[in-house]
Amino acid sequence: MTEPRNRPRTEPRTESGPSDDAPAPDRIAGGLQHARQRTLTLNGFEDAELTRQHSPLMSPLVWDLAHVGQQEDLWLLRGGNAACAGLLPLDADRLYDAFRSTRAERAGMPLLSPTAARRFIAEVRGLALDRLAAIGDPAPTDLFPFAMVEQHEQQHVETMYATHQLRDGDPLLGAGAPLPAGRSVPADAVLVPAGEFQAGVDATYEPWSLDNERPGHVVDLPAFRIARVPVSNADWQRFIDDGGYRTRAWWSERGWTHRSEHGLVRPQFWQADGSRRRFGLVEDIPADEPVQHVCYFEAEAYAAWAGARLPTELEWEKACIWDPARGRRRRWPWGDTALTEALANVGGQALRPAPIGAYPAGASAYGVEQLIGDVWEWTSSDFLPWPGFRPMLYAQYSAPFFGGDYKVLRGGSWAVAASTIRPSFRNWDLPLRRQIFSGVRLAWNVEG
Repeated sequence: MTEPRNRPRTEPRTESGPSDDAPAPDRIAGGLQHARQRTLTLNGFEDAELTRQHSPLMSPLVWDLAHVGQQEDLWLLRGGNAACAGLLPLDADRLYDAFRSTRAERAGMPLLSPTAARRFIAEVRGLALDRLAAIGDPAPTDLFPFAMVEQHEQQHVETMYATHQLRDGDPLLGAGAPLPAGRSVPADAVLVPAGEFQAGVDATYEPWSLDNERPGHVVDLPAFRIARVPVSNADWQRFIDDGGYRTRAWWSERGWTHRSEHGLVRPQFWQADGSRRRFGLVEDIPADEPVQHVCYFEAEAYAAWAGARLPTELEWEKACIWDPARGRRRRWPWGDTALTEALANVGGQALRPAPIGAYPAGASAYGVEQLIGDVWEWTSSDFLPWPGFRPMLYAQYSAPFFGGDYKVLRGGSWAVAASTIRPSFRNWDLPLRRQIFSGVRLAWNVEG
């Protein structure tokens, strides 16, 4: 495939769209409160559930509970200075530095009890809201640290959902809220013609975008085709039935080694009898849902079996937000209007992806559906900085992971918060991870 050409953003027309809707302090406070409600809901259980390590892949829930407060303390009360005294003693504060321990080690550390953790995060929040109220007439740059802290907590909420999915025992979260019905959608691909588009965003366009989403820059992409909808469970079952997990030819060398060493034969949480385990419930696998809990290696093998490939993240972003008729970005795939429950499945209430075809009004200008919410979509791209990258005040958020063994995922999942997902948002994870809510969308080259 021809390499895309990058250059700095020079055409203001690509930046048109909402740029003056930065939330006022009361909306920021509301966002912080929404994140906290979700955190407390997922930690509103007996202490034993919160202190037990449900999987070596995940921290005990009580670590995440206190960690969101420790980071809020660090960035909003201490200005990012970890050497400055916080509300916790320094030795305790360090327990919640994610770079100092692995998830598998945290159950053995002297963590705060659930009661103490709740008390700590409530005290931090009260002081943080006092700081917010004292700002006066803030500019977006004054509010960005608060928005960053909200997004951080919402990201940990999704991590907590993954921990709940990994736990054994009776269901704690219920079956989830109802979703719109799906519909029959052509199993086809749409053409995205060759040409320039603006990848990434600037702070003037998306004030709460994080550092790896910036800056906006113009990219010239060759033509490609991308699937109208994500790969479904029924599609994946055909891959299994055709021997996809047993056929070496579909797998990369690393992927086949991983598949063989770990005995992968179906997506995580699927059972051989056609059922799946979802948050403690055992149920039939819904044929029309987007497949989830597949790793990058499985995704690329499926794509090879289907005569396709995974999209690059630049292809994904162009298919998602570019409006070719107007020559500019859209705020969302469907346009500049706000995300609502009629347009995408986010927020976590459903506890699962929506059926294929559930959101026709959420289609992009090219006709691609379900790009926001439902499942994170693996791309073939390594996690690298955009040209002109500059770290934000949380300098370790992105930069330590650039150039490592990480693949980019796009679009969000059913578990993300509406306030913390954007078409420009870049998630990343190791190619072997599948406890995350990850799925697949296919792409194809256009010859000539």
